[in-house]
Amino acid sequence: MLGARCLLRALRSCSTASCPRPRASVRLSVRDALRSPGASGERVKVQGWVRSTRSQKEVLFLHINDGSSLESLQVVADSSFDDRELTFGSSVEVHGQLVKSPAKRQNVELKAEKIEVIGNCDAKEFPIKYKERHPLEYLRQYPHLRCRTNVLSSILRVRSEATAAIHSFFKDNGFVHIHTPIITSNDCEGAGELFHVQPLNKINVPEEKFFNVPAFLTVSGQLHLEVMAGAFTQVFTFGPTFRAENSQSRRHLAEFYMVEAEISFTETLQDLMQVMEELFKATTMMILSNCPEDVALCHKYIAPGQKDRLENMLKNNFLTISYTEAVEILKQASQNFTFTPEWGADLQTEHEKYLVQHCGNIPVFVINYPLALKPFYMRDNEDGPQHTVAAVDLLVPGVGELFGGSLREERYNFLEQQLARSGLTEAYQWYLDLRRFGSVPHGGFGMGFERYLQCILGIANIKDVIPFPRFTHSCLL
Repeated sequence: MLGARCLLRALRSCSTASCPRPRASVRLSVRDALRSPGASGERVKVQGWVRSTRSQKEVLFLHINDGSSLESLQVVADSSFDDRELTFGSSVEVHGQLVKSPAKRQNVELKAEKIEVIGNCDAKEFPIKYKERHPLEYLRQYPHLRCRTNVLSSILRVRSEATAAIHSFFKDNGFVHIHTPIITSNDCEGAGELFHVQPLNKINVPEEKFFNVPAFLTVSGQLHLEVMAGAFTQVFTFGPTFRAENSQSRRHLAEFYMVEAEISFTETLQDLMQVMEELFKATTMMILSNCPEDVALCHKYIAPGQKDRLENMLKNNFLTISYTEAVEILKQASQNFTFTPEWGADLQTEHEKYLVQHCGNIPVFVINYPLALKPFYMRDNEDGPQHTVAAVDLLVPGVGELFGGSLREERYNFLEQQLARSGLTEAYQWYLDLRRFGSVPHGGFGMGFERYLQCILGIANIKDVIPFPRFTHSCLL
């Protein structure tokens, strides 16, 4: 009886005590694994895609990448792990210990205890070939696969970092982020290159009655930002914009992203230009600080010399010339232009690039454009026979126009006259109302996000800096 009681107490004690369990593997990204101090012997789990395999007599080497960094993690395993399914492009999960690597080029490596192939990849059928540096033109054929290459993954990490840096800049400077609508009833640019929005008639509503007015995909959030600038002194938006421009050039997309800002109580172009320059430099410096390897890859293999050009842009103050001065510079140029420069004509890309070169490849602001070239909302300079508006474009090396902005016409009578000349008074009565109720001097600008990425990375074709390019005759995926 006594023995039974002792046994019962022992069983109770065992059931209440916590039994030791094997430690679970800690899941790490490739980037975090590479940053580990090493030699910790910590059991970890890393998931990703095989970038290379190499089998020796007794050792198997893998490099896996999960998109968190340009550098891949080396996995060292016993040759018994060698498997036909462990091919370039296959997805894997590796359990093992992080140990100090004897190799000079890396701090740690993963000593594999278990390798599981999650998804097979037929290397012969896979359009991305191992150790082959595919041209960007070739990769455009495979928008669903090109992100798996080093160059596109680097560009997309830079794009992500640039997005965060832009938001950080505006937040740090007191701007309020506004979500402007994608569907709109106005044409901000006045160019008429709009995508018309209408239902597919699967609902019992006549297409012209859905919104009661014609509706379009937005070409700019500016006019909606001006509404918000009547309540918040500094606002910005960052989102997709659309333009039905029949062009397949290296500079144009049908869907692209715009960074736009509007500032109240500002009366000079200089105020706007200062914010533009600070935004460009602060964003670029953060990118160079947070993903230097990705930028370096683009500069080394795609745009040799771009590193020096970018440093030149960052260390110098941006220059300023008037539109009139720009035309005179172009007229005196020894270069033969396709479009003859003359006062009153818009500056073409060839003109913009020449002006930047003329200014020592330093970004240059061109200000005070002819009134006839610009939309109705830009402020009249009232400057006599050469009638100009307070508009500004920032031209940068390799791209041409990157920013466009202006002071807005806050004076009711001037704006009313401009709308009347354009036949827009009825459609923009709400815009006139903004000048009737607490109007203030204000201005703003927009920056093409993809063109910015082209500028800092040296990418020639805009289709290579956006994940899924849309342009005339092409809407893959």
